[in-house]
Amino acid sequence: MTLTQTPPQPLTAAVGTARHALAEVRDMQPLYLDRDEKEVLLVQLAGLQAQVDELRLRTLAVSSDVAEEHGTRDVTQWLAATVHADPVRMRGDEKLAHALDGRFPATAAVMASGGVNLDQARVIAECLDDLPDRIGVEAKAQAETDLLGFAREFGPADLRRLGRAILHVCAPEIADAEDARRLQEQEKHAAEKSSVRFRPLGDGTTRVSMRLADAMAGRLGTYLDSFTSPRGLEGTCPEAERLPRHRRLALAFGTVLEHLDPRRLPEHGGDATTVIVTVGLEQLRSGLGAATLTTPLTADGAGEVSATEARRLACTAGIIPAVLGGQGEVLDLGRKQRLFSPAIRRALGLKQKTCAAEGCTVPARWCEAHHLVPWSQGGHTRLKDAKLFCGFDHHRMHDPAYDRELLPDGQVRFHRKT
Repeated sequence: MTLTQTPPQPLTAAVGTARHALAEVRDMQPLYLDRDEKEVLLVQLAGLQAQVDELRLRTLAVSSDVAEEHGTRDVTQWLAATVHADPVRMRGDEKLAHALDGRFPATAAVMASGGVNLDQARVIAECLDDLPDRIGVEAKAQAETDLLGFAREFGPADLRRLGRAILHVCAPEIADAEDARRLQEQEKHAAEKSSVRFRPLGDGTTRVSMRLADAMAGRLGTYLDSFTSPRGLEGTCPEAERLPRHRRLALAFGTVLEHLDPRRLPEHGGDATTVIVTVGLEQLRSGLGAATLTTPLTADGAGEVSATEARRLACTAGIIPAVLGGQGEVLDLGRKQRLFSPAIRRALGLKQKTCAAEGCTVPARWCEAHHLVPWSQGGHTRLKDAKLFCGFDHHRMHDPAYDRELLPDGQVRFHRKT
């Protein structure tokens, strides 16, 4: 009796051939290819990857029997465990597999030829699924054809933007109404999902977690970006340009909060919204010790800042120092008239074109008003007793590590104490 070996199924044989061919060149280094050869290789590999992904998706779409055999919820649960892959991503791949197999065969065919990659196919499927059923089968088919044409020139991000507008091409008569409906749904979803959470970490920092509507996040990002310029942040950190972006944004966020106009804030408990810093008179004068910052972020409604920081905050509108005497009696609750009025600030801007620190060129409009004789020591809120300083130099005016010298031309020179 002659035994004959059953030839492998063509799909399995093709994959085996490809893997064998790649194994044979695994020790060959692309380092020795010239530039043109590297370009060709990279493009061909991208096409090969698309073809492999399409075959994988095509197989996932028809492998429910594998899940039944292994008693798993779906085939991706078994496959993720078998090949040690991310089950969440693989479940998304299975969803796409069923979409291509059932509703979007044209996209699957282009992907099988290497003309569309996995990310582009995912975007096309999602955009087509977002189209309303009432536009009809023909219009959806035309939209798929148009998006496949765009995919030859655009990546996933641009393709998604084009996909959102594809209705204006395939069914312009209902596009505006559908856009309005979609935006209303997105805004409702954003309102339901938006949140801000505060979690004090116990080390002097609080983790703030935000989930905002895109428009709100875009506005916040624009505001923060405006403060992350070299001029905008040199006030709070002289080395800001060398910090990573997330650190610069954190500094910028603090600067934004300090620049809020308290007169534009809503009343809270019958008074304008304010932050109250409670500090002993001796601590305020010496810059030693701690001050209590009234805030709702902690269980007891209070946090701490240094007395030096409290002195700096006393120059900022909307932040009221509550100065305590010997037995804790309140000596002063920060008379509102101590804050520099817009008229005084404008007059200071006419006197000073830049920050008053020697050699500093930050424009006056970006500076903060400062009492030359500290308010805690009986200083007055008047033009002749005030100067404008950028944020960085304003910090140094309150920094006990520096001495200050008033120069004949009105500028202030700093000397680090030895």
